[in-house]
Amino acid sequence: MTGCYARDEIRRFLREDIGYGDITTELISELVDLRGEIIAKEDFVVSGIQEAGMVFEETGASWVSEYSPGDFVKAGDIIMEVKGSAYAVLTGERLALNILMRMSGIATAVKNLSELAGETKVAATRKTTPGFRYFEKKAVYEGGGDTHRYRLDDMFLIKDNHITAVGLEEIIGRAKKTSLYKKIEVEVSSLDDAVKAAELGADIIMLDNMTPSESGRAFNKIKEIDREIIVEISGNIDEKNIVEYAPYADVISCGSITHSVPSVDLSLRIIYQE
Repeated sequence: MTGCYARDEIRRFLREDIGYGDITTELISELVDLRGEIIAKEDFVVSGIQEAGMVFEETGASWVSEYSPGDFVKAGDIIMEVKGSAYAVLTGERLALNILMRMSGIATAVKNLSELAGETKVAATRKTTPGFRYFEKKAVYEGGGDTHRYRLDDMFLIKDNHITAVGLEEIIGRAKKTSLYKKIEVEVSSLDDAVKAAELGADIIMLDNMTPSESGRAFNKIKEIDREIIVEISGNIDEKNIVEYAPYADVISCGSITHSVPSVDLSLRIIYQE
């Protein structure tokens, strides 16, 4: 999933961070070459290896890592080794760590929820950081989750405000006439609305802020109408209650995995100077 878009964004991040130059590191950049190690300070699922590597490539350093996205690492493990001039290593340090720490925090949260959810897929939402969505969604993927929509043009997602504006039957009809290739998802908060959406031909029905028992009744009724309809559950799902909801969903979407998880703890340690 990493490509030209990610590199362009990393260049933008570096311009934001460096400004007209890393004036502190420039004091020593001509004097020393450095080798550094990025070290895990806690246990977590690693994500963002390629992106952190891109940061160092852009500043002129080289890097190697024995880990792949989605690997579990323990406190004390060396995640990445970096070599280059003082400028190349130290100017890229903070941005590379920020990306690794943020993405790994997301991947770890996704992995933890996925283990509790069993066969039910854990998905992200669009509750992401403006300008950093690609990386947060990629971290979800690397943690074993589903990215859901990246953008508003990925599929139709009909929510309560759309329904209030023109009615569910009208907007589903318009969606079907607009595109044969885009899936139609409908957000509902009651059994009656779930049944109506299923009968109108929704591809995905999201049960929003319903209790586990309500979700169970809606899930069973939807599958009676059409077993191919994907049932998604959303709304304040976390490690405390995901086990209760998982039997009644094909997908559980959690905004918290991108907007509320803490970053993991990492540090860059300089090993020697040449």
